[in-house]
Amino acid sequence: MKKLKTIIQRKKWNMILGISDIIMMIIASYLALLTRFEFYPSQIASIFLKNAAKYMPLNLFCSIVIFMAYRLYSTQWKYAGVSDFINVVKAAVIAAAFQLIGIYMLQWEIPRSYYFLYLVYLLLGMFFIRLLVRLIQGSEPLKVNDIGKKKVPVMLIGAGEAGSIILNEIKKSTYVTKTIRCIIDDDPAKKGTYLSGIPVVGNRNTILRNAVKFDVEEIILAIPTIEPKDRKDILEICKQTGCRLSILPGLYQLINSEVTVSALREVEIEDLLGREPVKANLPSIMSYVKDRVVFVTGGGGSIGSEIRRQIARYQPKKLVIIDNYENNAYEIQMELKRTHPELDLKVLIVSVQNHLRIHNIFEDYKPDIVFHAAAHKHVPLMEDSPHDAIKNNVFGTFNIAKEAGMSGVKRMVLISTDKAVRPTNIMGASKRICEMVIQYMNSLYDTEYVAVRFGNVLGSNGSVVPLFKKQIANGGPVTVTHPEIIRYFMTIPEAVSLVLEAGAYAEGGEIFIFDMGEPVKILDLAKNMIRLSGLTPGEDIEIQFTGLRPGEKLYEELLIDEENKKETKNKRIFIGSPRMMETEQFSELIAELDHAAFSEDPNIREVVKRLVPEYTYKQTNQQTK
Repeated sequence: MKKLKTIIQRKKWNMILGISDIIMMIIASYLALLTRFEFYPSQIASIFLKNAAKYMPLNLFCSIVIFMAYRLYSTQWKYAGVSDFINVVKAAVIAAAFQLIGIYMLQWEIPRSYYFLYLVYLLLGMFFIRLLVRLIQGSEPLKVNDIGKKKVPVMLIGAGEAGSIILNEIKKSTYVTKTIRCIIDDDPAKKGTYLSGIPVVGNRNTILRNAVKFDVEEIILAIPTIEPKDRKDILEICKQTGCRLSILPGLYQLINSEVTVSALREVEIEDLLGREPVKANLPSIMSYVKDRVVFVTGGGGSIGSEIRRQIARYQPKKLVIIDNYENNAYEIQMELKRTHPELDLKVLIVSVQNHLRIHNIFEDYKPDIVFHAAAHKHVPLMEDSPHDAIKNNVFGTFNIAKEAGMSGVKRMVLISTDKAVRPTNIMGASKRICEMVIQYMNSLYDTEYVAVRFGNVLGSNGSVVPLFKKQIANGGPVTVTHPEIIRYFMTIPEAVSLVLEAGAYAEGGEIFIFDMGEPVKILDLAKNMIRLSGLTPGEDIEIQFTGLRPGEKLYEELLIDEENKKETKNKRIFIGSPRMMETEQFSELIAELDHAAFSEDPNIREVVKRLVPEYTYKQTNQQTK
């Protein structure tokens, strides 16, 4: 129904233009004679009026045919450029010439100056009408065409406002090495129309055919308001062309008049998730950090850095960043001083394993809320260093959680992982124990302890996406551990927004689990990234299978079987209810684990398994070192 209304609306404007042109030709004919006789109607010989009137039906017919041939009734005048108005001049000149030839051949008497004056008045009228249409419909200022060097042939997807702006900027630019050859749009009313002289050739189903027909080397998706599923579907088609792909960032740029060629970015793998971005209504729930002292451990990491960015926006009383790496900490400090000069910020270099220093920091700054993101997370590295994984992850969490309880922190949020579910590696097992530490501390102190568990984060440090990008940039090969391996993915802003929202829901002892959407096959991810780079998997870039790494699973899970899932106010956040170990038993086993870790016990994995019975591992000499 909406498309039908659009078609009717466009046909209505075309009809208005056609009728207006007919009226203007009649008026121009009379004004030409009136001007010739110095605006004295009585001076115009009746024979001239009679001849002009007799020829008018043929003149109107021939002129309308010429105007249609020059696409004057299929051009989107809202987005018209100089080339479209040049078409008006060409069409009017040819129509006037046909009139001259016709009257001359009929040997009808009419003043010679009439033809020139008729053309002038006709052009003025046609220009006026079309500029008026632009004004009524709303448009960008008229763009000047570009002339110049050989450019990359481009297919533009989207014949709307954003597409028009991109098109006209490309045409006027003296530095952009692109030229638009054709336009794709799913609106059937736009098929066969022209945007600044460029044809709208069809819908998404014609992309492959037209990419070949117009010899396209690059495709630009210029629909900021597109639904994620439609974007994914269109990009899947575009990938088959082998063309380089670019995309507009989003609706924000359109609203703020930031739609420019420089705003175009390469298509990211996030664009292929094919689902709505996960959104949290942070302004309505972030009051719990306002005027509070907030700690963020691991504040230089991918998740920690986004957490402190978000928190800085909501007026904490003080923000304390704890990180073990001075380069990360320095970058954090410089960024927040620049973006939030009013923020009371403290950046501290300290390891969460340093119990005494952590104790002193809690004593000095007395936090209200703690977000604990500090952890070792690389599975293969931790398999080779299990003791350090336990020291940093488990006992770093233990130190933070204990000090939080002893100093009266209101709320502590632990960042966990889906690798904690039925772990097959020491990193995942250590994070499961961290969750147990949180539950243990929740039974001892008044602090509200919660954990949040989610899968892989796109673009995070050490994740597969940056690795694939580097491998593609180096010419390959792209390495995938196994052809059937799958993972859940989420963007960093999505993950952090849910972490912060889960913090608002916390009552104590919960493990919040995020709905990660559909899992992604890593082999498909690798192929998609190669195609998005304008290359062909297996031809331009080889894909090699390296075998599963120690401790790596084919697929990840978010829930253990006995963890019943409960809903929250946000349909993407659930509460799991994992089994609870008896406090006394947990205390004994954690003490045993402490001894095993700090004494470099080669059998540390056996101790871990007593804490996490579902933990499975392959016993090798390498793993017990």
